[in-house]
Amino acid sequence: MHVQDTHWSAAPLASSGRTGGGRGAPLRVDAQRNLEHVLRAAREVFGELGYGAPMEDVARRARVGVGTVYRRFPSKDVLVRRIAEEETARLTEQARTALGQEDEPWSALSRFLRTSVASGAGRLLPPQVLRVGVAEEGGTPAADEARVPQQRSQGGAGELRLVEGAGGEPGTAALLEVVGRLVERARAAGELRADVSVSDVLLVIATAAPSLPDAAQQAAASARLLDILLEGLRSRPA
Repeated sequence: MHVQDTHWSAAPLASSGRTGGGRGAPLRVDAQRNLEHVLRAAREVFGELGYGAPMEDVARRARVGVGTVYRRFPSKDVLVRRIAEEETARLTEQARTALGQEDEPWSALSRFLRTSVASGAGRLLPPQVLRVGVAEEGGTPAADEARVPQQRSQGGAGELRLVEGAGGEPGTAALLEVVGRLVERARAAGELRADVSVSDVLLVIATAAPSLPDAAQQAAASARLLDILLEGLRSRPA
């Protein structure tokens, strides 16, 4: 897992079928095809190498010139944001599906984790979602590090907390909210360790989706690693 932080531009995202810099006319068929190739290549490259991978790598994977990539996305920040938001939306939908279709709290949480890890979306989570800070004893989060409401406050030295910049994206907030509901339900049912937080669940998704060259090996490794991590999340009788 190689997630690298990057500057998040305020530039508008490219919506499907339109150019990256604004709300232009619908793209021609060949231009639309190039856009789809670029997006697919970006997901693959960033999933394998992290968001620090250069645009040239994306262009090579898409088999287009780097100028074509920049015509669709005027900066790397815009492309990164597009990919991260799409993957965040996918994870949010997976969490909502698990909440709606599983009555048992642990089943809902484990279903969400299995589905998310299998999809590989954890490798493309926005960097700010995965930023974890260590609080000093008696310390409080910095002003720009808002604690996720659903995260349990343990207090004391070594506390892990998920932090999100004050300018966090709406999609990120939705993901944190719905995963928080999964966590709270499982904790209230006594099936999730009391010290497990929203950040822990998201880190499981990110770390249990290794990028391996062989697809079958990757699926087997992910399933095995997730089984081990799920055992670590479950509460145990005293």
